Order: sequence, then structure tokens, then C-alpha cells
Amino acid sequence: MAPSEQAPLHLYAASSPNGNKVTILLEELKALGKIDYDIRVLNFQKNEQKDPWFLEINPNGRIPAIVDDNRGGFKVFESAAILLYIAQHYDKEHTFWFDPVKDSDNHSEMLQWIFFAHGGVGPMQGQAAYFVKYAPEKIPHAIKRYTDEVKRLYSVLDTRLKNRDYLVGDGKGKYSIADINVFPWVRSHGWVGIEDVDTLFPNVHAWLRRIEKRSGVYEGLGVPTRMPETMSPEQLEKAVASAKAWILGDNDKGTVKA
Repeated sequence: MAPSEQAPLHLYAASSPNGNKVTILLEELKALGKIDYDIRVLNFQKNEQKDPWFLEINPNGRIPAIVDDNRGGFKVFESAAILLYIAQHYDKEHTFWFDPVKDSDNHSEMLQWIFFAHGGVGPMQGQAAYFVKYAPEKIPHAIKRYTDEVKRLYSVLDTRLKNRDYLVGDGKGKYSIADINVFPWVRSHGWVGIEDVDTLFPNVHAWLRRIEKRSGVYEGLGVPTRMPETMSPEQLEKAVASAKAWILGDNDKGTVKA
């Protein structure tokens, strides 16, 4: 099916690291004329991601998720699974991934780094953010436990990126969904109080700056709302208060927000 004949992919998301990894890939492919999409922003404060209609799309009640009308309304949830699905069906030239048959070793390494980020960086940084920014009481041991683990994971990335531009690929590597999958999380390092990435993890810092220069990344980070890279104390206080209201409010109801 030609791109002009395709229905737009339906994305359900919000401004978050997991949401932005999908919008970045979509914007990269959109710029190449390979895909179009629309987006519905879920209202966390209304607990919309737990509504029955959305649970039909993602039984786990979290964002992001997609519905693909080009393939009979096929539904995909979990951000890394969404990246792999979009690559498989809309990037036939393997611009942002690796051919599992003709380039099987790089494809395997891509999966390894995707799973590393999906099972490590995202969950650990999410826990660090909770205890640093949202918990109703400061628990020093929990803050140290999770921020130290995030730093350890960054050190793994830093070692991998020594003498490389990207995580996977021959030579210095190729920009791929392995990078896209972890980039939005690492980019938000300041949210968990890790400010000295440039000195602690210089290879990671260079990788961040390299990826941020891409026009598709810039556009993807602006969907649905562009968050400022740096905030004034007043902006930060307002952002934390807003996030805390729905996170802690949802915990009081015995559920967990996306």
C-alpha cells in the first residue's frame, strides 16, 4: 500500500519518555513519506487510561499504545513493542533498524539494547523519579538506591558508546530504534537529579547532543507538547506539583498511573 493510500496510525499517548520514543520514530518516518499518524492525548488526571475503551487497546492501562487501521485495527501496547512493530511494517528499507535475515547479528544486538533499556533504564529511572520528585516523604535510602542504579545503567551505555556514535551497527554504528528507545529517558536525567552527565558519562553526553540535532527528533519531542529542556524554579515547582497530584491521587485509589 502506497503511503498516500494509508490510513493514519492512531497513537494514544502523552508527553513522557515512553510516549516520545514512539513520536520520534513516527516523525522520522513521516519526514520520509512512509507513514502518517494522529494522536489522542490521554488525560491522566481524569484517569482516562483506565477507562474501559482504552483497556480494550491496552489491558495494562498505560501509554503509549497504537491502533493500525491499515492492518485491520491491529493494536499494539508497550513502547518497545510499538517501535518494533512500526519498523517491521513501515520501514521496509531498514532505515532505522536492521534486517533480521540479512543482518542478523546487528538485529540481535539491536534487540539486546532495546531490552536492556526497556527492562532497566526506564523502570529504574521511573522509580528514581518517584522517590526524588513525588513521594510524600523523602526516603534517603530509596533515593540513593535508584539514582545509583540509574547511574550504573548510564555507565553501561557510556562504555558501549566509547568510540561509537550509536549503540548498534558496524563501525561507529547506525542511528536506530535501539537509540530511540532509550534516548528520551536518558535525556530527562535532570528530572532525577543527575546533572553532571557531561563529566560522569562523556560518551553518553555526546550521544545525546548528536541525536538531539536530528530534525525528526526535534519534531517528535514536540508531540503532543514540547517540554522545555530547562525550567525556572517556578516552572519546575508547577510541573512537579501537577505530576504529583495525579500520581499520588491514583495511588490512593489503588491503581498505578501510566
